[in-house]
Amino acid sequence: MRFNFDRHLEVDKVQAYLVGGGIASLSAAVYLIRDGHVPAKNIHILEQSSITGGSMDGNGNPETGYIIRGGRMFDEEAYECIFGIMECIPSLTDPNVSIMDEFRAFNKKIHTSAKARLIDNDAKILESSKLGFNREDRLALIDILMQSEESLGTKDITSCFPESFFKTNFWFQWTTTFAFEPWHSAVEFKRYLHRFFHELPRISDLSGVRRTPYNQYDSIILPMTQWLKAQGVDFQYECLVTNLDFKTQEDKKTVVGIDYKKGNKEDKIIVEDKDFVFVTIGSLTAGASLGSMTSAPMLNDKTVGGDWELWEKIAKESPEFGRPQVFNQRVEESMWESFTVTLKDPTMVDKIVEYTGNQPGTGALMTFKDSGWFMSIVLHNQPHFLNQPDNVQAFWGYALFPYNEGDFVKKRMIDCTGEEILTELLYHLNFKNDMEKIMSTSICIPCIMPFITSQFLTRSKGDRPQVVPTCSTNLAFLGQFAEIPDDVVFTVDYSARSAQMAVYNFLDLDKEVTPIYKGQYDARVLLNSAMVMMRDDNLREEIMALKSMFMK
Repeated sequence: MRFNFDRHLEVDKVQAYLVGGGIASLSAAVYLIRDGHVPAKNIHILEQSSITGGSMDGNGNPETGYIIRGGRMFDEEAYECIFGIMECIPSLTDPNVSIMDEFRAFNKKIHTSAKARLIDNDAKILESSKLGFNREDRLALIDILMQSEESLGTKDITSCFPESFFKTNFWFQWTTTFAFEPWHSAVEFKRYLHRFFHELPRISDLSGVRRTPYNQYDSIILPMTQWLKAQGVDFQYECLVTNLDFKTQEDKKTVVGIDYKKGNKEDKIIVEDKDFVFVTIGSLTAGASLGSMTSAPMLNDKTVGGDWELWEKIAKESPEFGRPQVFNQRVEESMWESFTVTLKDPTMVDKIVEYTGNQPGTGALMTFKDSGWFMSIVLHNQPHFLNQPDNVQAFWGYALFPYNEGDFVKKRMIDCTGEEILTELLYHLNFKNDMEKIMSTSICIPCIMPFITSQFLTRSKGDRPQVVPTCSTNLAFLGQFAEIPDDVVFTVDYSARSAQMAVYNFLDLDKEVTPIYKGQYDARVLLNSAMVMMRDDNLREEIMALKSMFMK
């Protein structure tokens, strides 16, 4: 969709201001340069912290421990936007190849095929290839696939399924792969079912998963940042944008000023008529708090980091600018806790490899399906950080129910130290005999994130603003809280697509936004997924129902 603002666009005179230094703004900068031919020196990234990446972080050292707040999985079909960006960013180690070339080479060498996807509380690896549906579960799944988003409205997932559905292998695997919880939006769940329908035959071993060679900061954010800097993009760090000034003319809103604070100095950027402003709204990692081996993290609110306050101020200007309060007022529904473990002794990795039959990087998620915390871990290919020594390993885990009491450590996870979280994990793995050695040579850093799944909360139409609202002449919204029909939040591709839509729109480029993969309309995908859904029995009637739904 294009808007004509009755102005002659001379790209060499355009100034582009990008609020936030996360993947959405970095992607927008790439599109502005590569596709829009805007001079890099005219692009200004205003980031409140001292580093780019936003929620896509990865840092630390072997002495004090490594930290990643979250992990991301990719697949070949559904990540075309970010892959398109990665194809033009040179590798940090070899400028003759792109980071996409590195990505493909890595995944050609390291194949995911999880042999321990589900584990019970007796440390027994469970057979998980059957999804475990009964007829009522299948019919409910078909029903939500067929319903419109309008008919689902603000329903949560729980209201759409029988109780038995939440005890199936499908639910245990799907919910931990994508971080859904029963009270989350049925609309978002439906979108994921459509967007990743092709993953149903692979959900039990996650063989469709693709990974970056290192954590996503080292593999994607750092190369993008260095390339943009080399082009001449202006990065302003520790620059907190506090408000936008608007001019209203008839029914149009135009940003004319950007108020910001840098250090103790407050200042303003004057935005001219030919300029554009891109704002990443909301924050998945606002309020994030780290603990240590001896201390639990704190449960912070939305005022600690992130950019909720800016969106709240902007939203007062127009109902078209969304309703942030829908997403940042329900911490008990949007919070979960992750942890990163640094190992200075190979014992734990060796035992995980022996226990699962998976080498590091090939096992994807291991989920302790009956655990009180509903905990999962991922043993990545090593090293997972650029500066990680050969004699040090690291892995990541998270839990969807951190308010619950542990099975072995009888405390709520949010009240636990890193030592207590690692203790709970070792008991779940039945590594008790080696516990003393592992504990004495490991660092477990927990992280509470109050808003990490706030984008999944139940919502109404208009709660998320359009990427370019109808009333806006020069303001675009980027990231996880802008509305992109049919696409799924909590993916890197969503942020990249919002950037592509905004840039192509404002510059009126004769280019189409990367299409969204819709495998549910592919007869082969439909057949393969239907057969997996019906694996327990032969139900011709339900297969035909699925076929008729998608082949209309």
